[in-house]
Amino acid sequence: MAKKTNIQLRNPFVYQGYVSPDYFCDRIVETEGLIGNLQNGRNTVLVSPRRIGKTGLIKNAFYKLKEVEKDAICVYVDIYSTKNQQEFVQFLGTAITQDVLSRGQKAMKRLLEFFGSWRPVFGQDPYTGAPTVSISIEPSQSTVSLKTIFDYLNLSKREVYIAIDEFQQITKYPENGIEALLRSHIQFVPNAHFVFSGSKRSLMSQIFNSPERPFYQSTVSMGLEPLNEEIYYDFARRFFEGKKGCISQEIFHHIYQLFDGVTRNIQLMLNRLYETEKKVCSESQIKEAIIHIVNQSSMQYEELLNLLSDNQQALMKAIAKEGSVATPQGDTFIKRYNLPSSSSVKTALDVLLDKDLIYRTQTGYIIYDYFFAVWLNRLC
Repeated sequence: MAKKTNIQLRNPFVYQGYVSPDYFCDRIVETEGLIGNLQNGRNTVLVSPRRIGKTGLIKNAFYKLKEVEKDAICVYVDIYSTKNQQEFVQFLGTAITQDVLSRGQKAMKRLLEFFGSWRPVFGQDPYTGAPTVSISIEPSQSTVSLKTIFDYLNLSKREVYIAIDEFQQITKYPENGIEALLRSHIQFVPNAHFVFSGSKRSLMSQIFNSPERPFYQSTVSMGLEPLNEEIYYDFARRFFEGKKGCISQEIFHHIYQLFDGVTRNIQLMLNRLYETEKKVCSESQIKEAIIHIVNQSSMQYEELLNLLSDNQQALMKAIAKEGSVATPQGDTFIKRYNLPSSSSVKTALDVLLDKDLIYRTQTGYIIYDYFFAVWLNRLC
């Protein structure tokens, strides 16, 4: 967990990472609820779609926890990119080591003595200049290293708060028994409290709500809805007024509805508008901001599209054109866009859902990245 700073941002609309409560909108009830769970020994499952604000909520709760529990260990680790148990242990170990590094050289020396087999690599964050550390673990040592991590936390004599984001990723590991292994360690470390965060509701439900699974009845659950529009508008309005500008409530409502309340997309739009506009009062300003963001990302989108098969590309373009598709395997939709057979569409759809490029809402399937959908529409 990074040290707290009184950073004054040139642009207050943060759309990546977390800075401080000053730049974090609302989530008062959710933050208090999460802190209450952690402080009272209730491990928590936090589930919501990606880009709604799970990570920001967790880091806001950790920030406030550190204000009252200065010796607490707060560790956040995102395992979305991990492929196996070894990488999981390596990511978790690196996150804990990074927290210890912030406590000074003596603490780091004690940790490395405890983990004699770890090979740390020290560096420097290219943006902040802060020291960084990563560790390397041999695949054959992952099970032993995981046990050693929990032994270390148990002996730390500190309250430990650990958030594991995109936790459903463990269901894709080739190793059997990772859930049981984790559960066996967690239940014997009474000073360690966990947040298991995920974006795949069905997978998270299988892990924590199935009687035959190790984590059954071991947690309490929290969901996360989009930010309240009125509260979000007041948050945005204050920053625009702070630079002697304004943003009309009507235009903010248009932005909020356009992105279905998805926090990351709204923050990105507000970030661009705050940079270029003093008074935001017309839809033409919104369109110009969208075009700018799409153009900035065009190379990234092109590379992403090239990684997909022909069938997957065709399905992506068709859904982008429709906006939302209730039955992508239906004859009408397939014929309209000259797609392959229903079974081929199903295969492509499953891959795109797994890659989080397509998302299923209550009304149909959509391209989850709105700006990617706009870019795809240019190709249709």
